Amino acid sequence: MALQLPSDRTLAMRKPKSPEVNRARILAAATAEFAARGFDAASMDAIAGRTQTTRALINYYFGSKEKLYLAVLQQAYAEIREAENGLDLDHLPPLAAIRRIVEFTYDYYVSHEYFVRLVVSENQAKGTHLKRSPALRRVNRPIVDRLSAVIERGRAAGVLRSDVDPLDVHMAIAALGMFNVTNQFTFGTIFQREMGAKGDVAQRRQVVVDIVLTWLGSARAQAH
Repeated sequence: MALQLPSDRTLAMRKPKSPEVNRARILAAATAEFAARGFDAASMDAIAGRTQTTRALINYYFGSKEKLYLAVLQQAYAEIREAENGLDLDHLPPLAAIRRIVEFTYDYYVSHEYFVRLVVSENQAKGTHLKRSPALRRVNRPIVDRLSAVIERGRAAGVLRSDVDPLDVHMAIAALGMFNVTNQFTFGTIFQREMGAKGDVAQRRQVVVDIVLTWLGSARAQAH
């Protein structure tokens, strides 16, 4: 499945009018390269070629290949966390809020496959680069805080169980949501099913919603 990123033609447009635009074009090209090839195999020359710049200019903006990669990771994580800001969870009943988080996360992974590939790539590197960026840890804290607030409201209302850790909930939602993307070729080939964006997104999304809601609301919040 093609990554949903700017095309080579877009990236190779005439010289930008500002350093900010030039930096953004480099970052977009780097996102595509790192998502497709991982950190070690990614080529700085390929990134320079796609943006009609030079390695020297890339290093001027970002300092090094690793710093460019960290900038890509930070932007990728910041974008999903910023998108979550628009979910308006505080105005939804707890169960509806959980449903919205699950549906959003599932759909985001399907429509932003490059994000999933970046996460998988960094896991294959054992989180080596992410460990060097405290900012990446900070930027991801809000989703756990949001889930914590929703779960607490659900506990108080007697609709969500009281023995769950918000971090475990985030982990479950992420794992179930990513499977459709990360395993689309192996699982899809073995069982002859279309996966990823080509599969039945709505049906598989609903399966994940049902699993999470059944787990969190099991035994009617433990017979509250």
